[in-house]
Amino acid sequence: MFLADRNILVDQTMTNDFKPFGAARTKIQKRQANKSHEIYLSLYQAVTSTEEERNIYKQFSPDFFDLIVVDERHRGSAAEDSAWRQILEFFSAATQIGLTATPKETKEASNIDYFGEPIYTYSLRQGIEDSFLAPYKVVRIDLDRDLAGWRPDKGMVDKHGYEIEYRIYNQRDFDRTLVLEQRTQLVARKITEFLKQTNRFDKTIVFCENIDHAERMRQALVNENADLMTQNSKYVMRITGDSEEGQELAR
Repeated sequence: MFLADRNILVDQTMTNDFKPFGAARTKIQKRQANKSHEIYLSLYQAVTSTEEERNIYKQFSPDFFDLIVVDERHRGSAAEDSAWRQILEFFSAATQIGLTATPKETKEASNIDYFGEPIYTYSLRQGIEDSFLAPYKVVRIDLDRDLAGWRPDKGMVDKHGYEIEYRIYNQRDFDRTLVLEQRTQLVARKITEFLKQTNRFDKTIVFCENIDHAERMRQALVNENADLMTQNSKYVMRITGDSEEGQELAR
């Protein structure tokens, strides 16, 4: 069984990596467990539930699977009290392999506690040397609000007229619970300045907190690169789950 927490991970594995297995493979859907196959791919969410009768994985016997592969194991299966961990414990007789590129070790969740020490690691350096990953260099730009935080004046209101809670805001708040529009504009300006010094047509991706942040950053970059936008309206694009481009990538 191959387990993941996102459809795109399951579908990619189904259609690409596991394609040679042909009809022997199947994806568990609509909470139905067809036991006539040899390889099963599933979302954790598709086989678990807070309602006992909807825990589809229990339709299989505990010794049904010989091997269970857990993709992105640093997410749900790392937490000891998660419903996902229950699947692994139910099929404890099977060999279980956990995969992750970002191991998690916190008080609440641990990969090592359950899976043990890694039996195989593939380093970032090795990935670059093997040409699977692009070489990179870090250019660090510190913003004053990121370093020192920001505290509003008492009684200060936002542009919608709502009073802003009087406390210190920091990077954990920015673009989540608080939006500093000038900060967004400054980040867009710094990105543009860097590209002008190197190559404005280098492929560039800007990671944002959410869809709203991505749209504000897109507009800020459009404003900073108005000359190129007049030549190509797709010079700056927002690719998120609700956009046509994002949905196309997810297919």
